[in-house]
Amino acid sequence: MRARFAAVHDCFHDLFASGRETGAALAVRYDGQPVVDLVGGSTRPAGGGTHPADEPRRAGGDVSQADTLVNVYSVGKPVAALCLLLLVDRGRLDLDDPVVRHWPQFRTPATVRQVLAHTAGLPVFPVPRPAPALGDWALLTGDLAAAEPEWEPGTVAGEHALTYGHLVGELVRRVDGRTVGRFLAEEIAGPWRLDLAFGLEPADQRRCADLSYGVPDWPVTTLGVPGSLRERALGNPVGCLDLAVLNSPLWRGAEIPAVNLHATATGLARLYDGLLAGGALDGVRLFAADLVAEATRVQYDGPDLLLASRTRWTLGMQYEEDGSWGMGGIGGSCAWADPVRGYTLAYTTSRLAGFDRVEALVDALHSCF
Repeated sequence: MRARFAAVHDCFHDLFASGRETGAALAVRYDGQPVVDLVGGSTRPAGGGTHPADEPRRAGGDVSQADTLVNVYSVGKPVAALCLLLLVDRGRLDLDDPVVRHWPQFRTPATVRQVLAHTAGLPVFPVPRPAPALGDWALLTGDLAAAEPEWEPGTVAGEHALTYGHLVGELVRRVDGRTVGRFLAEEIAGPWRLDLAFGLEPADQRRCADLSYGVPDWPVTTLGVPGSLRERALGNPVGCLDLAVLNSPLWRGAEIPAVNLHATATGLARLYDGLLAGGALDGVRLFAADLVAEATRVQYDGPDLLLASRTRWTLGMQYEEDGSWGMGGIGGSCAWADPVRGYTLAYTTSRLAGFDRVEALVDALHSCF
């Protein structure tokens, strides 16, 4: 099997040899079986410079390992969505329920489906907040409940860059009683043996790779034009692109489900393998096949006001022209399923840069088919 996918191995190693990568992992499952599982680089890249000196480090030093956790930004959005979708599958709520039915303080006339498909009109936290607010769930969900939508729900999409996880997660909490992080751990990650989480305990925080910038101006270019929807959405609360925040216990220990899933590539590839199989993994069924079909169906196809491009949204994922569905995160991490070719792939990187690295790996992978 390694010989068949030799081009992928070579491409992965070339990323490090050329300096384009400093810490990453790649996992590919084909026809339900793991065929590529690679890891390389360091968890403390040179020039990161923001890891607390007095924080304990894991045994084994700074070499990236198979169980190194990486903050994968928006790759976590579908994971948060799946928590809510599992409750839909169990009949605890309906996709077309008004959010207010389950969250009485919620003012925006959006449905559960619209929240999941990024058309609810709440892509921005409405009240300017400092970085410590990232750890205050009640404060931020209260802000969203009282907010006026930026557009009529259901009329257009705009990725809910930071707000998505709080909208979805508060619905999970209101319906089930557990936080989205605890629900994920107990109802999905545990049964499917997935190494990924929202809100890490100290022991797991020691497994995290420190993020670093691929280029010094990465946070500035990522925010976009001052005053734009993108800048307003990504810039509040402050700190979501700041290494001093991203590599801190505050960030790693909080539940910020839109952007702070910490995961291994293997865990993400296994998750998508379960979805690709219709909701069952290793003999454990979590989702009904018709729920998975609805969750991966295009719900919105049109302009996305934040991404400034045509986007096809499913219930939590992006749907691509080749029939694949999944999500990428700013910084370069990605995870998706390709039903046409029959594989799932996850790439986690601690070097915040573009998607050219995973694109090169995908070209190599497709050449193997």
